[in-house]
Amino acid sequence: MSTRTRTTGAGPAATRESRYEDELARGLLAADEDAFAAVYRRWGSLVHTMATRSLGDRHEAEDVTQQVFLGAWRGRDGYRPERGPLGGWLVGITRRKIVDALAARTRRLTLIDTVTHDAEDPRHDGGAPDEVLDRVLVVDALSRLPHRQREVLCLAFYEDLTQSQIAARTGLPLGTVKSHTRRGLHRLREAIERGRSHREST
Repeated sequence: MSTRTRTTGAGPAATRESRYEDELARGLLAADEDAFAAVYRRWGSLVHTMATRSLGDRHEAEDVTQQVFLGAWRGRDGYRPERGPLGGWLVGITRRKIVDALAARTRRLTLIDTVTHDAEDPRHDGGAPDEVLDRVLVVDALSRLPHRQREVLCLAFYEDLTQSQIAARTGLPLGTVKSHTRRGLHRLREAIERGRSHREST
């Protein structure tokens, strides 16, 4: 009698929640799209909140949220229920994607700093360059590069891939990747120089 009372008082709601999460996990592993949609509804807000707090940018947080659930769907075979609940697995993916996003942000800023620094005219002593305009110029110039040059630079600075990894990803010879990188950076520097010359003449 007393044993039954303790079991009942343990929290039927918590038991139902646990069973529901187990059902969602089984559905995900079975590639059930309805179950996956339910997984997103259940944990999407948590993932987005974590990303927003870490990145401080709503748009980046939305991108990370999409990457987390896309990664969960594609990598569902890697989930092992015996190692922990589905929610914890998703939180782990979220943390990794946040780290990736921060690394990509750092690489973007490094690209901009590298290009703008290399484009600086040592004869110019009128003060620090306008960083906002320089960034606009870099993004615009990147979008105008030939497809292969743009692809190589984006893989390098947005996905943090080495030149060898880029060659493997694209199927291009390593020497071609290096050539595209060199020419692409040269074009970006030229765009910065033209933009600064135009600003100084106006």
